[in-house]
Amino acid sequence: MSFSLQTQSPTGDDAADWTARLNSRDDAVRRIAVREIADLEDPDLLPLVVAALRDDVSAVVRREAALLLSGWEDAAVVGALCAALADEDETVRGAAAQTLSGLKSGAVGATLLARLDHSHPFVRAAVLRALRELRLPDALPPALRACADSDANVRREAASVLGWLKAADALPTLAALAVADPDAGVRRVATGALGVDGAPVDALLAALRDIAWQVREEAAVTLGKLRVAGAADALIAALGDDYWQVRLQAARALGRLRARQALPALVTLLAHPISNLRKEVALSLGELGDPAARLPLQQAGADADPEVRKAVRIALAQIDAA
Repeated sequence: MSFSLQTQSPTGDDAADWTARLNSRDDAVRRIAVREIADLEDPDLLPLVVAALRDDVSAVVRREAALLLSGWEDAAVVGALCAALADEDETVRGAAAQTLSGLKSGAVGATLLARLDHSHPFVRAAVLRALRELRLPDALPPALRACADSDANVRREAASVLGWLKAADALPTLAALAVADPDAGVRRVATGALGVDGAPVDALLAALRDIAWQVREEAAVTLGKLRVAGAADALIAALGDDYWQVRLQAARALGRLRARQALPALVTLLAHPISNLRKEVALSLGELGDPAARLPLQQAGADADPEVRKAVRIALAQIDAA
């Protein structure tokens, strides 16, 4: 739902009652009043919730107001939430960021963009997070600039915005972050954001060798998503990664690539102690469609895990169909 602040301020006995409750010395009374006002979904009363977010002396009340404003996407409400990102209380800042991240209307984009030069990195990061799913073309230049921010959280959110925008102009910047950013979280997000046509494969292959396993895992996911045929050998090597999560995503990617040269390495993993990995390997063998996988799959049909046995049945059916 979306309500507008362009209304008259509340008047009459009801307004006097709300005002009295919101001026109570008891924090609990004010908090309950704010909640009840929000539940009414009356745009005439909306300024009272905004005022509670802006002015109440209790962080608990301000936090409640920030969370309750999620039903409105008026520019004035978004402006108040952006201001709350700099609140002295961490819980209020977090609530404002949470509400802003749920925005769906691009009409508030200008209000958000105006906050990207804020001095506090938390504000910059939260605004970028709010911009992410709006996919505003105007967010491209500031997001590119934010990729050079001194704060890792800001760079991570900027990379995420660029990933949603899927702009070719952003690919060199994302590739540089994926390979060279000092923060593993930034490298991981940038690697995932490279999942668009035209992405530099060299950067993804480098990410598959990253020192952080989460980055390697994301690289395997992205290479499989893009079906990069030239990545098969690197993905086969990743089947021997120290982390089973990386092995799983490499196996999945090889299945999507239908890389038959991976069959021996995949078959070996049918005996891995992690059942989730065995299941994914079985499914990947099915995608390969190679009759040579039939016998090891039939042997895996006695696996102790019912999900693995189900995956084996699916894989054998795929091979038979192929």
